[in-house]
Amino acid sequence: MNTNPQINASEVVMTAIRAQGPGGQNVNKVSNAVCLRFDIEASSLPFDVKQRLQNMRDHHISRDGFVTIKAQKFRSLPKNQEEALRRLNALVAKAYYVPRERKPTKPSKASIERRLQQKSERGHIKSSRSKGSGVYFE
Repeated sequence: MNTNPQINASEVVMTAIRAQGPGGQNVNKVSNAVCLRFDIEASSLPFDVKQRLQNMRDHHISRDGFVTIKAQKFRSLPKNQEEALRRLNALVAKAYYVPRERKPTKPSKASIERRLQQKSERGHIKSSRSKGSGVYFE
């Protein structure tokens, strides 16, 4: 199984859009930002990876199974396209990671005994602070 996959550019839809933010005339007239859309269900990813990708809590993934990434870091369209693909590949690489199943464990008898002993000692200290304890400071 390939653990570091690369999504093909043929599986994504990229559209050039105008970037937001400062930049003067260049931003206002040139469409250099990229909006990438990736359909998880129609992709060639394995089934379990698709499931993990759809269950991820990421603001780029919509409920209907589309990944939408907007890249506007660079002033050139090809660089923004590469950036969008890089971010999509990083997201998919996270979905390839299978978390280990947690094995529940019990505390040891010695650790339980130590905890109870510390609680008892702490209780004695606190009870000795009360007025009726017989210990007075003058």
